[in-house]
Amino acid sequence: MGKTALLFPGQGAQAVGMGRIIAEKYPEIRRLYANANDILGWDITQLCFEGPADKLDSTVGSQPAIFLTSIAALEVLRIESPDVVLSAEAAAGLSLGEYTALVFAGVLSFADGLKLVQKRGAAMQEASDATPSGMVSILGLEQSQVEELCNQARNGETLQIANLLCPGNIVISGNNAACERAAEIAVKMGAMKAVPLAVAGAFHTPLMRPADQKLAEVLAGITLIPPSIPVISNLDAQSHDAPEVIRQILVKQILQPVLWENSVRNLIALGFDTFYEVGPGRVLRGLVRRIDRKTVCHGIDVL
Repeated sequence: MGKTALLFPGQGAQAVGMGRIIAEKYPEIRRLYANANDILGWDITQLCFEGPADKLDSTVGSQPAIFLTSIAALEVLRIESPDVVLSAEAAAGLSLGEYTALVFAGVLSFADGLKLVQKRGAAMQEASDATPSGMVSILGLEQSQVEELCNQARNGETLQIANLLCPGNIVISGNNAACERAAEIAVKMGAMKAVPLAVAGAFHTPLMRPADQKLAEVLAGITLIPPSIPVISNLDAQSHDAPEVIRQILVKQILQPVLWENSVRNLIALGFDTFYEVGPGRVLRGLVRRIDRKTVCHGIDVL
């Protein structure tokens, strides 16, 4: 018999209006959003439901908004399909989504998770503002080719693989000029596309310093407990039980690549054949399909 795992989306999944329909339908969701307003001290509900888009798309806005809406989607799944939630034996999240997965596994409280991702978003925004940088999605090249691409385009600047998402979809991060050079070279190397991403900076590279240390300072004051189910880490595509190890991993995650394809493959190797994308967007469903077409990934409609 197969096993079920829950997957939680990361930055880029946001859309104005997310969560509004489910909040209108369920009083539990309305209370969740109202509670989030109280925890943060500002109206994140309005940001999710009404925008504006530019504020929602900012790193400072999108990270807590996606986290909150993913928790709301989890509550909808708990209401509509409680057996799915009870039967879930593992979780994973793409970058920011790892925090949602940790809340689901009981490592973090909802309030601490929400405050953490707000601080994380603010710290990453500050690092991005300090150095003009970005990310580019390279479609159609193998990892070895993308590594060679980075070597050719780096020219003394920062440029490296940031997200290994699925076969033929690898994201690189670095200084703006290096990203521009890489986009041009990628096409010459045979890439189908090189798509600049609408993000504030070079996430998952050393250019995010000192956001990692700012996050470490906040994490030092947060209580973490061992997870009730395995949570697959972005850092090494493995699960970890010790709270102090999890704390260190979350700090390192800011600067190091996201091993999403390996995370999903490891879950499949452990017998997981049914996944649920719990949160806004459909990105993870597409990635799972590209990683293994036999594996089923369902979604929760929050728009």
